[in-house]
Amino acid sequence: MNATRVEADVIRRLPKAVLHDHLDGGLRPATVVELAAEVGHTLPTTDPEELAAWYYDAANSGDLVRYIATFEHTLAVMQTREGLLRTAEEYVLDLAADGVVYAEVRYAPELNTRGGLAMSEVVETVQEGLAAGMAKAAAAGTPVRVGTLLCGMRMFDRVGEAADLAVAYRDAGVVGFDIAGAEDGFPPADHLAAFEHLRRESVPFTIHAGEAHGLPSIHQALQVCGAQRIGHGVRITEDIVDGKLGRLASWIRDRRIALEMCPTSNLQTGCATSIAEHPITALKDLGFRVTLNTDNRLVSGTTMTREMSLLVEQAGWTLEDLRTVTVNALKSAFIPFDERKALIEDVVLPGYAL
Repeated sequence: MNATRVEADVIRRLPKAVLHDHLDGGLRPATVVELAAEVGHTLPTTDPEELAAWYYDAANSGDLVRYIATFEHTLAVMQTREGLLRTAEEYVLDLAADGVVYAEVRYAPELNTRGGLAMSEVVETVQEGLAAGMAKAAAAGTPVRVGTLLCGMRMFDRVGEAADLAVAYRDAGVVGFDIAGAEDGFPPADHLAAFEHLRRESVPFTIHAGEAHGLPSIHQALQVCGAQRIGHGVRITEDIVDGKLGRLASWIRDRRIALEMCPTSNLQTGCATSIAEHPITALKDLGFRVTLNTDNRLVSGTTMTREMSLLVEQAGWTLEDLRTVTVNALKSAFIPFDERKALIEDVVLPGYAL
């Protein structure tokens, strides 16, 4: 079946997998308003619909630094145990409502310590909230598996602490690691010691690269730091000329290194000019293991259903294409092989057999 003939409600029901989604970028607007009132934080507006529009407009600046700055208000309401529990639980329920069956949620514990919580307490609280959400989703007949990626902020000095927590909590819901924050001027190799520690401890990690900064950041993330996936990676196209792959592009494609691509987010930060011309389609057609992701659902005003629908409507994607990126995501997920295989064979493939 051609996906252009599939209605949005059908796309919504398709099983989905998301590898690149930030906890602090996916809050419900109404929740931000309510929690902000409780903690005394001033928002641009206290109307949930207007706040959602403010986020979307602010994010459409074409500036990654300004895009990141929109997180001031979500982070402000995620500094208490109550705020973290609620936002984590709602995060899971919102994914389940969107048809997501597997997700990896990422956040930086150091950004949630202003209220007095230790980084370890942040991790334990978020895991408690995620577990509550998964239990409710399963009870409602929409089960979703959510694993956690702990982030270090590449421009600060607590990356090593975050990596230690990823090791400490890898049997308690944490499935991997990442570094996030402004790319330009903060190369991945600045945190090589943390990545070497993770490799020694057999903890997988992805690295934001190839978004604000180009090929050198991707090369360093892979060949120096040893990342198993690349967050975004859109600028790998700079190593492809007239369909001919350079050495780095070939390395990524031939070794099935997943690219965590986020079309709407990339438009907002100026990494792509349109959905129709977003590199995800060309890279898919060249045989790269591309995955489709939301990045920040509140900030980008998006969902997995919306990302899929945009590609269908504006880039000519088919149902087979949607299935391919979903399977790609599960093949590269940071959970055991048998669990990935079961999700693909028992959930995803039957769900696409329309």
